[in-house]
Amino acid sequence: MKTPDIKQNPHPKTRYEITVTINDAPGPFDSVAGVVHYMVENDRCVPLTPISGATLAPEKNFPITFTRVSDNVYKGTIYADLLQDEDYYGLGVCHWAVNTMWATLKVKGVDFSPAMDLKEIVSQKPTPTYFVKADYFNTDKERSAFGTTNRSLFQTESSTDIFSMTLSAKEDFQ
Repeated sequence: MKTPDIKQNPHPKTRYEITVTINDAPGPFDSVAGVVHYMVENDRCVPLTPISGATLAPEKNFPITFTRVSDNVYKGTIYADLLQDEDYYGLGVCHWAVNTMWATLKVKGVDFSPAMDLKEIVSQKPTPTYFVKADYFNTDKERSAFGTTNRSLFQTESSTDIFSMTLSAKEDFQ
């Protein structure tokens, strides 16, 4: 199956401002970046693969640039309609949608990666992710710390040993 030339929407309109708010982190981060992941949401517009007969819907990632607002707040922008809906395979129009977005806050070799899915972005409800403070200091090998959105998973005696990163989305009408 030939990979189509996926086009960007020349005039995207559905813009979201993404805010990362860091609470109680044990120190600063070396860098803050992000990625927004898009997928075709209607796989009937995609041909079957020759051997398996499965449909492999196209996916595409784009970087998110975050700007520092304060010591614990960063802001970036995504467009829900960044990719152009089009008949890429001659089987009907493929409709693109945001699948997930995530931020990556690095300290030495550790990546802290809070994320939001499309439902959380559209609801514009803040999404906190909790991390163990020890992960911040344990930088002897490169790895990712994904955290959890369920604070109750932490023992009560360790509740002061955690910090959070909250992602929030706000539709920014143009």
